[in-house]
Amino acid sequence: MLHLTALIPLTVVPPAASRTEKNIPDFISEALGSVPTLPYLSPELQGDRLLVGANFASAGIGILNDTGIQFVNTETSDSTFSLTFQPHFDTFSWQINIIRMYKQLKYFEQYQARLTDLVGYDEATRIVNDALVLITVGGNDFVNNYYLIPFSPRSRQFSLPDYVRYLISEYKKLLMRLYDLGARKVLVTGTGPMGCVPAELAMRSPSGECAAELQRAAALYNPQLVDMINELNSQYGANIFIAANTQQQTTDFINDPAAYGFTTSKVACCGQGPYNGLGLCTAISNVCPNRDLYAFWDAFHPSEKANGIIVNMILSGSTNYMKPMNLSSLLALDTKTKT
Repeated sequence: MLHLTALIPLTVVPPAASRTEKNIPDFISEALGSVPTLPYLSPELQGDRLLVGANFASAGIGILNDTGIQFVNTETSDSTFSLTFQPHFDTFSWQINIIRMYKQLKYFEQYQARLTDLVGYDEATRIVNDALVLITVGGNDFVNNYYLIPFSPRSRQFSLPDYVRYLISEYKKLLMRLYDLGARKVLVTGTGPMGCVPAELAMRSPSGECAAELQRAAALYNPQLVDMINELNSQYGANIFIAANTQQQTTDFINDPAAYGFTTSKVACCGQGPYNGLGLCTAISNVCPNRDLYAFWDAFHPSEKANGIIVNMILSGSTNYMKPMNLSSLLALDTKTKT
């Protein structure tokens, strides 16, 4: 599986609660009978490990290149991806080298060249055409850009509806580039209910209600993402892209956590401040005794149990959740086409 995303958890975990949770790519790899993909920049990604796929993911980035500008991004080396965490008494300062989407796509090209050296051009092309590509990007363009600060540059440039349309148009270019690079089975996940994550509750909603403006953004963005994917499928004459309505699935267990075995969908398992929603998960954070009872692991990211629920939806969900079909149907259709 090839994985380009912006939503890999950025978490420094307390030693007493080392993070072993599976994320969405892990669950999908497991369901497909594949081993999890290594990061593209890992020195272990050599030889036959290239045949499994690669993970090009980076925390903090978005569709737009100016998303994540608050991070200290040196990007001085193509061979390192590092996180430096420096805890102080009541503040956090940290540095990451983020890998923006244009660079991830460059790495995807490099990956194909390395694959060609290993197995030859025809076989490398077949592997890439047959691969499942997961791409998750867009949420940061709101929380780490448009709504990052009051009167942010993008919010002064665009009204929210115009910004959403701009994001969709830029995202379309990324997906078309993926197609040009040989991707033929692409799973695109939408944003979750951004106003309901513990970080936004802590910063914007003392009463515990989901932040209305971020919810409005998600409600505008996700349907337009589906429309854009349908347009691309029509343009290419095949179901290349499928869209996962992670907003609806996450909203289901936020609205009725008990139905999914959670005791809370507001408080993160690991964090500090209201709803454990402030800062990173660190060695001085509050940590819950049983993470399976929490819908959120940290201020932004679902817990392992929640990720499993989301992946079940991706694999077998109805058209209320998956457009134009779920992942199992897409893979079955591909199998029939080859027989």
